[in-house]
Amino acid sequence: MNQLTQDINERLKNNTFMHYNHIELESIGEDRAVFKLDIRPESRNSYGMVHGGAIYTLADNATGYVAHSDGRYYVTQTSALHFLRNQSEGTVRAFATVRHRGKSTCLVAVDILGEGDKLIATGEFTFFCVDKAVMDKKRPQEAK
Repeated sequence: MNQLTQDINERLKNNTFMHYNHIELESIGEDRAVFKLDIRPESRNSYGMVHGGAIYTLADNATGYVAHSDGRYYVTQTSALHFLRNQSEGTVRAFATVRHRGKSTCLVAVDILGEGDKLIATGEFTFFCVDKAVMDKKRPQEAK
């Protein structure tokens, strides 16, 4: 198992918010990742469509994991997600690709595709590189 796979597996194990929202990793490599969400009753808004927060969470996870694919540690700094359409059932996938890596930031583009590969949302996330030791000190005791 290579270092990227080990790092990703450790992050996946500790990402309880992602698991709580039923988001799954489909594939990851250097500078690219695909995550999916099978729409469930708890994924829907009051209109019966997949909730915008679920789509945003899917996008944030996909872009965050692809930012981390260089072995450094990041937190979300800014984001813009444009919602274009919606769906009520099936699967939605986030396709994330690094557009730029700098010394302290990483810019990642994301497309959310639904059934029939229809574009549901698109956007960009900027991540700020952080010191892992500093972040580990901030982690609550029960999460260590």
